[in-house]
Amino acid sequence: MNKNDVINLHDYNYWARDLILNATARLTDEQYTAPLPLSFGSIRGTLVHTLSAEMVWRRRCQEGVSPQAMLAEAEVATFDALLQRWQEEEASMRAYLDSLSDAALGERIHYTNTKGVSAAVGLQHILAHVVNHGTQHRSETAIFLTEFGQSPGNIDLIFYAIERGL
Repeated sequence: MNKNDVINLHDYNYWARDLILNATARLTDEQYTAPLPLSFGSIRGTLVHTLSAEMVWRRRCQEGVSPQAMLAEAEVATFDALLQRWQEEEASMRAYLDSLSDAALGERIHYTNTKGVSAAVGLQHILAHVVNHGTQHRSETAIFLTEFGQSPGNIDLIFYAIERGL
């Protein structure tokens, strides 16, 4: 994997995220926060977790910081707050990705997870994981968006590639 591949995967990640966020914007506040059988309890909880994971991984890789906790829902309690925070994180992630070299992608990142366990993983694998992790939670969220009558449409990588003429 090279820098261009990583950037393209993250372009897809944000494209698919935007489909989810655009559909989420059409929900009522009650639907956005409703208790659901999702990994993180609600659409809001799942989106906050996805954003938080992206932030934590970028900080581990870029800053060498191992945050000890994920974002709490209260830190981004409204949908507008989530959008603003994610726009900021996207800008930070894109700037970080732009700063990387192909050689840097082979480096191992040493970090401590939020449970206090130390690990080391190749940077390219972490950056691919961020996208894969987002895919898991977008898929979960898409089911309930569709149940609420707000399908995000096709969020698969192939549809991004077709749309972009790749």
